[in-house]
Amino acid sequence: MTATHAPRAAHTTKYAWAAGLMTFAGVMLTLVGILDIFRGIMAIAEDDVFLTTRNYVFQFDLTGWGWIHLALGAVAVVISIGLFQAATWARVLGVAIAGLVVIANFLSLPYYPVWSVIMIAMSGFIIWALCVARKEDFRDDYGDLPGGGG
Repeated sequence: MTATHAPRAAHTTKYAWAAGLMTFAGVMLTLVGILDIFRGIMAIAEDDVFLTTRNYVFQFDLTGWGWIHLALGAVAVVISIGLFQAATWARVLGVAIAGLVVIANFLSLPYYPVWSVIMIAMSGFIIWALCVARKEDFRDDYGDLPGGGG
């Protein structure tokens, strides 16, 4: 009798971890998106917060970087809404947008180095959280186990 309850408890723990990681990724992606929106607004306004580096290989106009960060932030916030519903499309796009945020922050590293490193680290945690939970670790819409068992 104990053997019949153990798999159910193991599945319950898996579901809790999967839901927790999805919530973590959703919250982190929302934060990254909002912070990227603010960073984009600061760059568009040509704030004095940013450094100017000479002879940088990936040199781009600060206003251009601002629009890139603003767009990435807005898309990240929209995708994070789907993550709170555990949508598969949101997981895939969440990994993609977090990867683009990493690339954009790497390329704009000389303009605001410390903040770029923080955003890269946060995006790395998002990618990890979205990739570690498997599809079969989630319950379906009716609370049953995947595959109709239970």
